[in-house]
Amino acid sequence: MNIVLHFRPSSILLWLILALPVQAASLPETFTAALREAGIPIEAVAVVIQPVEAPQPILTHQSLRAMNPASVMKLVTSLSALEQLGPTYTWKTDLWADGEINHRVLTGDLIIKGYGDPTLTLERMWLLQRELRARGINEIHGKLILDTHYFELPTLDPSRLDADPLAIYNAIPNALLANYNATTLKLNVVDNVAVVTSELPFPELKLTAHLALEEGECGEWKDRLRVIPKAIAPEAIAPQEVVFEGRYARSCGEKQLSLNLLDAVQTFDYTFRAMWQESGGRLTGNTQLGTAPINTPPLISFPSIPLAEALRNLNKYSNNLMARNLFLTLGATLSGAPGTLEKSRHAIETWLAGKQIAAPELVLENGAGLSRIERISATTLSRVLLTGYHSPYFAEFESALPIVGVDGTLRRRFTDSVFAGRAHLKTGTLKDARALAGYVLTRAGKRVVFVMLVNHTNADRAGLAQRALLEWTYAYSPTSAGSRRSKP
Repeated sequence: MNIVLHFRPSSILLWLILALPVQAASLPETFTAALREAGIPIEAVAVVIQPVEAPQPILTHQSLRAMNPASVMKLVTSLSALEQLGPTYTWKTDLWADGEINHRVLTGDLIIKGYGDPTLTLERMWLLQRELRARGINEIHGKLILDTHYFELPTLDPSRLDADPLAIYNAIPNALLANYNATTLKLNVVDNVAVVTSELPFPELKLTAHLALEEGECGEWKDRLRVIPKAIAPEAIAPQEVVFEGRYARSCGEKQLSLNLLDAVQTFDYTFRAMWQESGGRLTGNTQLGTAPINTPPLISFPSIPLAEALRNLNKYSNNLMARNLFLTLGATLSGAPGTLEKSRHAIETWLAGKQIAAPELVLENGAGLSRIERISATTLSRVLLTGYHSPYFAEFESALPIVGVDGTLRRRFTDSVFAGRAHLKTGTLKDARALAGYVLTRAGKRVVFVMLVNHTNADRAGLAQRALLEWTYAYSPTSAGSRRSKP
């Protein structure tokens, strides 16, 4: 995959500023001590703390340095989408009946075109099929034609980030998605044998368990498994068998495992067919990729949930696939189909420029932060958050972020802290990168923008330093503290 970096003319001056020596004397001692304890050098950290009504930050450190933000990059994609598409924006999935409908039988093909809806869960797939039955179709005597042309992507490798292609967070975006491209499998012990079954009946998929049962605690049961997809037919492009090897504790009982097992078209095909059959429907033909009619109105145009609602799942649970589909949706909607990565980068860069946010350091790959090359500075992130605060959609934006100690990716973090329940923060986690960014409501009742980025091999030990800086931010009072900025 070729990545082109674009720099604005002002970037030369910025990089000269970045070359200045870092001075961290004004950083809170509790914060710097926690970094030292974690073995994280101060040069590996960037910070901006700024009250939303203040003209300048009260604390900065290396704020212009280009850093890998991990999933905190979702803040940029989310706010850009909220402002450019609107909180009520909905995706659609269109269906055509290419044939005659008589006595609840479609003699012909069913055509489905996707427009990037990342919210088509099993529950919503059931609603879509219910709409189809309401149009008088119980049986389809023809093929299933799937149109995915709304997005145009290069070949993307799900193992590129961390060599774990089955991880659900590595699922590849697509214009037609079902249930976050997850294949959910169930493990259990039946008659003293470990068995694996599928949540939905996928007759095309053979599940084989070669698992040795063991006593003892269940513990980290996933770590004792090896999942091996196999193509039975040499010409097959998808696995027809999944073999489970390793050990499984009897005490585990029934467990669920969601995998990025198939490509998006196969997952949609299998899911649609399994649910259609479960509800009593029939579909006799095979599945093909194709093109939807251009000038014929669809039989059904099925809308997604509104964007504002979708952002809650996207950010609270850091859903990479949703973010990547939203990123592509920006390009397709604002520059015309097909959506491409380049159109999406342009959409966000144009929005930032319109907000007078200069970001010469910005590198966008997929808008989700699931990347080794994406870069942004703490200053740019803080300005995005300040823009969010002054946006007419601030309530929707902030409410989509995890609440410290309450929900989402922060449900179990800092639960005993003084700021628990008083901060909406997006988390970011990659190997060698940890990030927190969002809004903190201080003890004095003032809302403050908080950005902390760490890029270092010991980044996974940054938790105590994050806590120390959040405690300092929570205790901040404009009457008792002045500007405490270090050099950018």
